Amino acid sequence: MGADPLERLNGEIKRRTEVVGIFPDESAIRRLVGTIVLEQNDDWTMQRCGCMTPESIALVGDDPLVSLPNLAV
Repeated sequence: MGADPLERLNGEIKRRTEVVGIFPDESAIRRLVGTIVLEQNDDWTMQRCGCMTPESIALVGDDPLVSLPNLAV
């Protein structure tokens, strides 16, 4: 059986921090780890809900019954 999602996330964080090697300060580490976590969240979201593709979102955007806030348009 494969590694669970948290183990894979920890492995990816370890791999990328080893590639970088030396960080100038703690905020640089936080930025890298935050980026990795955001990427993983996007991957998990797309896996759980394959219906949220750019194509399906475009279809909703064409529906006159669905409106987006002015800032998003």
